[in-house]
Amino acid sequence: MAVAYLAGFAVMIGTATPVQAVALSVTDALTERFGLFIIIVLGETVTGVVDGLAHEPTNALTLAVGLVAVVIGFGAWWTYFDFAGHRRPRPTRASTVQWMLVHMPLTAAVAAMGAAMVGLVEHAHDSRTPAATAWVLCGGAAVVLCATMVLATSLRVWDLDRGLHRPLARTCVVVAVMCVGVGAARPAPLVLGLALVLLLGVPWGLAVAYRLSHEEESAAEEVSTVAEHQDDKRR
Repeated sequence: MAVAYLAGFAVMIGTATPVQAVALSVTDALTERFGLFIIIVLGETVTGVVDGLAHEPTNALTLAVGLVAVVIGFGAWWTYFDFAGHRRPRPTRASTVQWMLVHMPLTAAVAAMGAAMVGLVEHAHDSRTPAATAWVLCGGAAVVLCATMVLATSLRVWDLDRGLHRPLARTCVVVAVMCVGVGAARPAPLVLGLALVLLLGVPWGLAVAYRLSHEEESAAEEVSTVAEHQDDKRR
């Protein structure tokens, strides 16, 4: 039913007249509302941790797993908002359809991660994470990474800064595969949580390193330009 609805929605946008297409275009207000929707869904990760702690005796290990679970939620947060959130797609019908539809599996994956947080905290003392919890949490993280990159390909900034986004997309795919591998291994909840935190930090670290190096190059170019101008004036 959901697939049929999404397919019908895509056909509606694709066959809209130019006048109708204007009404279906993505505006700044719409990007803001989609971002707010993601924030609301991300709140489910915190709710899941609280629910898990409410059903278990409070001790150091349980609190540690709960804290790591919250950081995993933050990892999903920075993955979306650093690379795709609050950005408008290209002004084409295909990009508009892609932008709107990809948000669906993305939000579903975040919601699934929030639901899995309960089981992760409740089984904090187990030697291995339950299979359902591990697969849902790690699979959700993998979907968030891949869906964010698919979403990014529809954005205007994708063409403006390909030096960042192309390697970033490849990195996210590799990290997503590694997340699935962690889910298959099913280590102890604390180990699984720490592994996901580290993996979700890899794309973010790559982006930060790229931006810092790019700023250094820009600053060096500006210094070189100023020096050349000063030499020209002296001559």
